[in-house]
Amino acid sequence: MWPPTLPNKGPEAGIDAPVDTTPLRTRRKDARPGQLLDAALALFVEKGFAATRVEEVASHAGVSKGTLFLYFPSKEDLFKAVVRENISGRFTEWASLIDGYTGGTPELMALCLKNWWERLGATRASGITKLMISEARNFPELAAFYEQEVIRPGLDLLRRVLKRGIERGEFRPIDLDQGVYCVLAPLIYLMMWRHSFGACSLASPALDPERFLAVQLDTLLHGICVAAPIDAPGPASCPNSPPPSSSRS
Repeated sequence: MWPPTLPNKGPEAGIDAPVDTTPLRTRRKDARPGQLLDAALALFVEKGFAATRVEEVASHAGVSKGTLFLYFPSKEDLFKAVVRENISGRFTEWASLIDGYTGGTPELMALCLKNWWERLGATRASGITKLMISEARNFPELAAFYEQEVIRPGLDLLRRVLKRGIERGEFRPIDLDQGVYCVLAPLIYLMMWRHSFGACSLASPALDPERFLAVQLDTLLHGICVAAPIDAPGPASCPNSPPPSSSRS
């Protein structure tokens, strides 16, 4: 879904490829917001929000602190811009992907998990989730911002996928309010692992993200109970399992 395919600028582009004639100082000035956001993302993920100083961000981006404040008046504003650039700014594309998909919902769910991992989970930006879980209580304003910009839109997209499957008769009716967390929780766990134990050399078996997501998808779609015989009456269910809750529109 992103980033968009960049124009071919290598030798294979041909001798007629356009040359950037913008003066160096202008190009550097235009690039500053992006450089600052990249530097801020790296430091926020590495050190956390509280421990990151704007002086460090400016230094990593190769500009002065005063220049940083020209673009981002405070560290809070800088953090919000990092979140919008790397996560919440993608939701329009994700929504378009869901709206335009014409295949089955199980395949759509598989596509969503694959894109989530490739575009967010496997990137440095996934460390923002760990940061927010660690520091949300100390920065309630940022927590409220993150809930509004990331959590609610993300849950809404998952809800739409589940509701689509139910309405098409591909998923059995479930409680959508809680069902979205069944999809979300393993994704959060994978991000937390990647930025904690996964970054260390441990004796325990390594968590393979692709295999983890494949098992997660299989469990979501089929459960872990052995299917009932074909001639058995009623839907297959685990022993003593409660009846499924009705979906909520």
